[in-house]
Amino acid sequence: MTDLRAISFAEVALDGLDEVEGRLAVVVSPEGALSPGARRLNRLTKGALGRAVESAPFGKLSPGEALTLAWPSGLIVEALDIVKLARRPALIEARKAGGTLARLAGKSALTVLVEATRLPEEIALGAALRSYAFTARKSKPDEAPAAAVLMVKAPDEAQAAFAASHAVAEGVAFTRDLVSEPANVLTTTEFAARLEALRDTGLEVEVLEEDKLTELGMGALLGVGMGSAMPSKVVVMRWKGAEGAPLALIGKGVVFDTGGISLKPAQGMEDMTMDMGGAGTVAGVMKTLALRKAQAHVVAMVGLVENMPSHMAQRPGDIVTSMKGDTIEVINTDAEGRLVLADVMWHAQESEQPSAMIDLATLTGACIIALGHDNAGVFSNDDALAGDFLKAAAAEGEGAWRLPLGKSYDDLIKSQKADMKNVGGRPAGAITAAQFLQRFVKDGMPWIHLDIAGVAQVTKDTDLSPKGATGWGVMALDRLVRDRFESH
Repeated sequence: MTDLRAISFAEVALDGLDEVEGRLAVVVSPEGALSPGARRLNRLTKGALGRAVESAPFGKLSPGEALTLAWPSGLIVEALDIVKLARRPALIEARKAGGTLARLAGKSALTVLVEATRLPEEIALGAALRSYAFTARKSKPDEAPAAAVLMVKAPDEAQAAFAASHAVAEGVAFTRDLVSEPANVLTTTEFAARLEALRDTGLEVEVLEEDKLTELGMGALLGVGMGSAMPSKVVVMRWKGAEGAPLALIGKGVVFDTGGISLKPAQGMEDMTMDMGGAGTVAGVMKTLALRKAQAHVVAMVGLVENMPSHMAQRPGDIVTSMKGDTIEVINTDAEGRLVLADVMWHAQESEQPSAMIDLATLTGACIIALGHDNAGVFSNDDALAGDFLKAAAAEGEGAWRLPLGKSYDDLIKSQKADMKNVGGRPAGAITAAQFLQRFVKDGMPWIHLDIAGVAQVTKDTDLSPKGATGWGVMALDRLVRDRFESH
């Protein structure tokens, strides 16, 4: 796994700041009031810090942004970063501040005078997340960034609070690694092996091979993988930190999606290495829950397949039988993720009797057209569960927007030859995909479908990640588990 920046907390030590190497940062309130550490640095820099804080550029900064003094007089550091942040910042602002500092520091060592500013653990989390870089496939992979030290008023308390945050960072990084891997490395077999390695965290992991999937009747999932030399699999991960019915998390794990016989255009097809983003997010959530010893019962299932064209591949017009027993007319083999999810969702309900179920998938380009790259699509049959998830996503700064379901949309996937067809045409494509999945949700089962096609991987930097895989959803789902499903 990609190594994250090592972060620790220390007592505030004003003597010796002129001997700090690497990069130095100080938190200053929007009002410009200088803390003891900032006053010390102001003296060392012969008033340069104070002039910077009083300047128009500092005044125009948003919370969490920074103004940089390069090679400041009186210090040996390469730069002094002045971070604008309230003494009692919002959680998202604190993380943004950490992300800003990590971006500016690059690989350099980082010392931050946080002092009495609240939420130092969230500043640290932002720094850890933004320090991520996937370089494992380079001939000479990058080393992890140098360590960061946050000087705070109560370092032991901050270190204890950061333990849970660090578990989240580890989960996000695991998801980003999985989504970033090329398909010739992250085959279905390799993916399953990496999930099996999570047993070291305390998770129970079981791999269901093709003979078992055939026995279970997973004709929809198996049909997707028929054209590939890679075996289709379902991996089950269990974290039993509490008694009672579990929350079920379901992930689409298409390790590469050519579209099958309904072949995608060549331009952009290389991005389809991320079509296992739903399974990657689910895996990251489960790693986080295990690392922080969550007092919750959560079961995750991911369907791992590869969608390839070959003489064995599924054809448009084929009719497959799902584990539920419903038949599906395959109109477009590029609408394969819903076929995978249908069988895994049904198996989860049959075998686990969960209290609620959430599936995640990079499911439709239509969702990107509707919401762009700032929000995942949220579909649900349960207002309370959907509301709790949207609240969790907002609190974690992960964009999510609820879209409708309804009979008129469901009518679009009716088939003359089978119980349903796997596409409903171009109009409302993200919604008809969700309607398809809802047919595999048992009556009375609270359910959310998350279409993460637009947010799993992005083409520009964000506050907390470089361009590429984001790990979207790990933080929101972890918070949902803490707020709704964890016993306290």
